[in-house]
Amino acid sequence: MKILLVEDNPELTQNICQYLSQQGLLCEAVATLYEAEDRILSFDYDCILLDLMLPDGNGLQLLQTIKTAHPQWNVLIISAKDALDDRLKGLDLGADDYLPKPFHLAELLARIRAIFRRSKLGGSDMLEFNEIQINHQSLEVTVLGKLLDLTKKEFDLLVFLLTNKNKVLSKQAIATHLWGDYTDDLANFDFVYQHIKNLRKKICAAGGKDYLTTVYGLGYKFDSNAS
Repeated sequence: MKILLVEDNPELTQNICQYLSQQGLLCEAVATLYEAEDRILSFDYDCILLDLMLPDGNGLQLLQTIKTAHPQWNVLIISAKDALDDRLKGLDLGADDYLPKPFHLAELLARIRAIFRRSKLGGSDMLEFNEIQINHQSLEVTVLGKLLDLTKKEFDLLVFLLTNKNKVLSKQAIATHLWGDYTDDLANFDFVYQHIKNLRKKICAAGGKDYLTTVYGLGYKFDSNAS
């Protein structure tokens, strides 16, 4: 799961990013509206954690921008501004939840996972397609009841492909979803092919179909019509 944190408190930013990373989430952070707007125009995120009080404006402005450009994106407001008007305004503009500061990091994680379950998994921890079952709580994948030995990146890659099934995803889109800011320093994205290859091999070895299709010159997709 890829998270964008919009927060101008350096200590809180560090604590949140470190904690979410330890829980297996990819967390990127920016401190201003300007930086956040640049990110949402360039990258995709599963959830945005949004502070309302930012040095260059009100986070509600950014919420409007996000929901105009990406109405399907999830937004969790985290702010010390816990006045009822701000909370209602944020929810009216399309925010999925509101968590007032201060909060426990475990509660933040629970809220993020709940939002993801509602938006991507129909309220369940399980993501299922034919013979493939993905358990987001245990981070386990089974094919025909057989448990796959997947790395964390392979798990995230399968979830990304399956939740975007039948859509062509470029190597760059896959790389930035899985590695975030680190992809800026890479000369190419050839390593994506190796992860696709390993994931395909493990699914097929367990008796599953080969749903991972290469679209030459464009990228890869999870083809639900694979025979």
